[in-house]
Amino acid sequence: MKKWLCSVIIGVLAVAVVLLAVALNYAVRAERNARYVGMMNVVAEKLSKTVRGVEMNAENVFDEVAKHLESPQAVIEALGSKTSLNPDVIGYFAAFVPNYFPQEGHWFQPYVHQGDSTEFVLTLVGSARHDYTTSTWYVQGVKEKECFWSEPYYYEDDLNVASGYYMTFATPIFDAQGRLACVCGADMTQEWMIDRLRQIEDEVRNDELAQGGETPHLPLMGGEDDFFIVILNDDGTSFAQRDGEVVTMSDETFVTSLKKRERGVTELEVNGVPSRVYYTPLRNTHWSVAIVVKK
Repeated sequence: MKKWLCSVIIGVLAVAVVLLAVALNYAVRAERNARYVGMMNVVAEKLSKTVRGVEMNAENVFDEVAKHLESPQAVIEALGSKTSLNPDVIGYFAAFVPNYFPQEGHWFQPYVHQGDSTEFVLTLVGSARHDYTTSTWYVQGVKEKECFWSEPYYYEDDLNVASGYYMTFATPIFDAQGRLACVCGADMTQEWMIDRLRQIEDEVRNDELAQGGETPHLPLMGGEDDFFIVILNDDGTSFAQRDGEVVTMSDETFVTSLKKRERGVTELEVNGVPSRVYYTPLRNTHWSVAIVVKK
C-alpha cells in the first residue's frame, strides 16, 4: 500500500513538474512576445513621426507651388522659397505635364536640390534625355488625387544630382481650371532612411527606460536574443536595414498580409535563417517595419 502511495505521489509530482515547466515556458514565450510587440510599436511610432515631419515640410512646398502656377519663373521662386525647411530632403521639384508652359517646350521640371555646398541649386532636368514622364512617381502621380510615397527607385546621376536609391513623397497639383498641372515632389535617399533606422534601433536598445524602467510599454532589452529591424516594401523586400544588407521575405501569405496593411507575428525563413517576425505597417506609406528575431 505504501509503495502504491509513493508511486502515486511521485507520479503526481512528475506531472506537476512537467506542468510547471510548460507553464514557465509559456510565460517566457508570452513575455518575449510582449517585449517585441512593444519594441515594434515604439519603432513604428518613431519612424512614423520622422516620415510625417518630411511630409509636413514637403506639403508647405507643394502648397507654395500650387499658388504660383502663373509662370515658370513663379514656380521656380516658389520652390526656392521653401527649400530650407528640411535639410534631410535632397531636393524639391515640379514636373509639369508636357507643354503646360508652351514657352518652355515639351518638358519643364525645375529641380531645387542640394549642391556641393550647403546651398540649394536650381537645375532644369526635363529633356528627351531625362523624360520624367516615364518615371514611376510621375506615372503614379498622374493617377493619384492626393499625396503619396513612391516605390524606391535607382537614379543614375547625369544632371549634377547624386546617384543612388531614392524615395519620393509627391502629389499631383491642379490649376484653377481643375487640370493637372504638375506632379510636385520631395526626394529622400535610402541612406537617409537607413541612418534614421539605425538611430532608432540604437535608441530602443540603449534607452534606460527600456532596461526595466518606468515606462511599461517599452520592452525589456536584456537577454541573448539575436534580432534586427528592417523596413519592408509591400512585396516583402527590404528598403532599409541598418547594415545595408538585402533582406527578402517572399512567403506568399506574409506578402499578402503586408499588402493588406496588417500587423502580426509569423515564423519564416529570413535569408535562410529560421526566424520569428513581428511586423506592423507605417502610417500613410506602403511600408511596414519588422523586427526579425532569429530562433
